[in-house]
Amino acid sequence: MELKPATTFDEQIDLLRQRNCLINDEAFCKQVLRQINYYRFSAYFLPFRTKNGSYLEGTNFRRVYRIYEFDGKMRQVLFSTIEQVELYLRAQLAYFHAHKYGPLGYMDASNYGSKHDHQRFLKLFADEVNYNKKVPFVKHHQENYDGKFPIWVATELFTFGMLSYFYGDMQTSDKKGIAKSLYGTTYYNLDSWLRCCTDLRNICAHYGRLYYRIFSAIPATPDGFPIRLGRRLFDNIEMLSFLYPDRDKWNNEVLLSIIALIDEYSEDIELRHIGFPTNWEKLLYKA
Repeated sequence: MELKPATTFDEQIDLLRQRNCLINDEAFCKQVLRQINYYRFSAYFLPFRTKNGSYLEGTNFRRVYRIYEFDGKMRQVLFSTIEQVELYLRAQLAYFHAHKYGPLGYMDASNYGSKHDHQRFLKLFADEVNYNKKVPFVKHHQENYDGKFPIWVATELFTFGMLSYFYGDMQTSDKKGIAKSLYGTTYYNLDSWLRCCTDLRNICAHYGRLYYRIFSAIPATPDGFPIRLGRRLFDNIEMLSFLYPDRDKWNNEVLLSIIALIDEYSEDIELRHIGFPTNWEKLLYKA
């Protein structure tokens, strides 16, 4: 199959109109298309697409742009929230490991579970050290400690994916203790939430679409939770609420930001497109 030829902005506008998109302000439409890659923007038409590739009657360009705006603002809220989770976990996992296994215990394969691939882990860490070799604290440990990084320094180089991997490969008894002490949950649940949070973080960091997205993994549902989690945005935000370290800050800052954002775009978005149930505020509030 041959690749499609490049299209001009005018041709892109014509294509949108051919697919049944209402464009009331052509100048505004062209301005948006100059700023946002057509291929990226076209993904936000997915909820309105019919089987034959055209759009539902009444699909309006400005509304789709508003959904795009909502998506970007939601990414900002979630990325900032994930940052707090990541910093908390770095501190907690480093503290636990340092006191049980010593400053360099993470370099010993015997301190992990049977499924741990230590050579892969060491390579991932070496890659991060090399990538950050000009950062002052990395240069300091290279020059003064023969390139040895105690765990409380090493975790500062871990990506969120590495942090999840580090926890996931710990000995089962360690995982159980950490999951219970930090979150009052099972290690199976925490394993699942960290994997899903890694995916969510990467999507937010790379400006991926959240609206109308079906996520690749389903976060584990803790015992007693009133609904079963699925693959939509709401389910991932709920998962993030389980991991967030400060209940009051979640309720008074994060949740209020989400409520305000949904209120701002209530006329343009549809809650079912992001998996939000009717009682979503109650479910996201942490008593």
